[in-house]
Amino acid sequence: MTMATKLEKPLRREVDIDGQPYMVTLSPQGLKLVPKGKRKGLELAWKALISGEAALATALHASLGR
Repeated sequence: MTMATKLEKPLRREVDIDGQPYMVTLSPQGLKLVPKGKRKGLELAWKALISGEAALATALHASLGR
């Protein structure tokens, strides 16, 4: 069985979502999803993800959008 590599520095990858290119950055602090060529996007801290804050924020945003 092989050991996973520890995330010690940012890892960037391009991903295609509905035909649009985005950059995903995984770092020790969390993840960031930004439209390619832009600076601002969505950021999510790992602690927010595991604590459930991310799901709560998504549900709140969805309920306000109605």
